[in-house]
Amino acid sequence: MRNELLEAERVESIVAGFFHVYNYYGFGLSESVYAGALALELADRGHAVVREVSVEVMYKGRHAAWQRLDIVVDERVIVEVKAAEKLHPAAWPQLLAYVRASTMQVGLLLHFGPSPKFQKLVDSVKRVRN
Repeated sequence: MRNELLEAERVESIVAGFFHVYNYYGFGLSESVYAGALALELADRGHAVVREVSVEVMYKGRHAAWQRLDIVVDERVIVEVKAAEKLHPAAWPQLLAYVRASTMQVGLLLHFGPSPKFQKLVDSVKRVRN
């Protein structure tokens, strides 16, 4: 399976929900407002949505740290929500770190900025964690 097709239908639904929320509110609200509205929209679309999830990061089978994820959809996709005017350069590496530290392979960066933007990240080669 090609990387860009991984979780394609789920990602399409999440992105459609993102644009629906953006079109409702426009730019200028806080990340927490957008995340809350997005969680409701995705639940309305039939997704299992959990906000502010703490996931355990393991190292060689032992607890190394905890990571907090903005949203997890259907236990398959990590969603990171940003609402600043300009997307900070650290946003993409942050999402990459979240995906690599989790058991999930797909992450979405949703930017509720002056112009809505999204990026999909796929970690197709999960490292063996022993």
